[in-house]
Amino acid sequence: MLHSRWLLPTAVLGALGAGWLAGIAGPVVPGILLALPLLFFFLYLVFRSPRTGMVAYVLYCFLLGFIGRHFDTGIPLGLGMDGILLLTWVAVIMRPEEVQWKRIQNDICLLALLWFSINILQLANPTDASVTGWVYEMRSLTLYWVLAVPLGFLVFNTRRDLRLFLILIIGLSVLGALYGMKQKFIGLDAAEQQWLDSGQARTHLIWGKLRVFSYYSEAAQFGASQAEVGLICLVLALGPFTWWKRGLFAVASGLLFYGMLISGTRGALFVLATGIFVYLALSKQIKVLVLGCIVAGMGFGVLKYTSIGSSNPDIVRLRSSLDPEDPSFQLRLSNQMKLRKFLEDKPFGEGVGTIGRWGHEFNPGKYISTIEPDSLYVKIWAEYGIVGFIIWFGMMVYILGKCCGIVWRIRDPLLRQKLLALTAGYSGILVASYGNEVMNQIPSAMIIYLSWVFVFQGPELDTLPSTAVVPHV
Repeated sequence: MLHSRWLLPTAVLGALGAGWLAGIAGPVVPGILLALPLLFFFLYLVFRSPRTGMVAYVLYCFLLGFIGRHFDTGIPLGLGMDGILLLTWVAVIMRPEEVQWKRIQNDICLLALLWFSINILQLANPTDASVTGWVYEMRSLTLYWVLAVPLGFLVFNTRRDLRLFLILIIGLSVLGALYGMKQKFIGLDAAEQQWLDSGQARTHLIWGKLRVFSYYSEAAQFGASQAEVGLICLVLALGPFTWWKRGLFAVASGLLFYGMLISGTRGALFVLATGIFVYLALSKQIKVLVLGCIVAGMGFGVLKYTSIGSSNPDIVRLRSSLDPEDPSFQLRLSNQMKLRKFLEDKPFGEGVGTIGRWGHEFNPGKYISTIEPDSLYVKIWAEYGIVGFIIWFGMMVYILGKCCGIVWRIRDPLLRQKLLALTAGYSGILVASYGNEVMNQIPSAMIIYLSWVFVFQGPELDTLPSTAVVPHV
């Protein structure tokens, strides 16, 4: 052990060395030195209980947009999700005596493996697409599915975990709504204004009004995620919980729907419409279904056939989502016509990563990279072809159908309401992805993947007391 008389000189020399390195390399050095103890503590927690890795994954998915805008590290921060999931996998594999691999012997994990294999085969697409573009694109379209869902079955699989998951996504979403209100009524900070000035104003300043993005990656994801979690809260508020819990869920739902409104994300309306219909259909109450459809029809009629709320620009933009003559909608149809002609002789698409953001960056010479997909459905059709799109869409509908079937048979009313809320949220995001890239963006993708895990484990949670595969701290 270092003698005490050497501690002060060593500390001084260490501080001088750190200062010298900071003078050469910039503030990244002291940042790394400060982060190292936290990193080692995090590693200790994950290897002691891999469940910690899943909690960190949820938190990171919500905060990534804020971190990326406010801290210029020069490192692709999105890789942090890969790192957390891979680290958690290592921690699980290092505890072989505690892992029950039979938990991942199910159809949703097999579908993840199938879709991942299709992505691997896309490397042989004769269109000569950039491999780097493939790497970046496939991470959001398949890698996180194949990493996160099996992990969920292994280490995030109890009623306690379900409760924690709901607390996390609702709490972080409410904070996001409040932060969005701060942006709307108080203003942006310097980093957010710089982000807006870097080119994002084109899509985030409409008619001179800010499309609020909170601490999410951008406004479309903020609005869709707020709508999804707001819908989850609404369903929970209608459930058989104590009065004060239902009251909290109702307040949270109202805040989140307001967050959705100020985002200016028109596609979020379809999250609500679809999710509410699925909830009503699975509620097993014909009167509630009929009444809900009448109320929803009246809301649609107000937006479509009246001018109520036209003095509010947020409502005006939401109303435009129901206008077939809207210029943005017409542009999307025009782009789809171009793609239909281009893809006529490409049943397997132009290749992964050739359209959208990564198409611009890594395949700029391709014609398809000049067309904006504006839709996850269109992107998958363009990259995987009609064959790949049919496979992907078939898998999504199968998962939704099975989720509905599982929820229908759940006997525990409290568990049923929670899983029904997650299923309704997934259905809404699936439909809304026709208008925007939603399901492949965070935090929506993370919420969907872990929602699948809990719903598919519903029969076990309903009939038998569950325990985690890896002991909890």
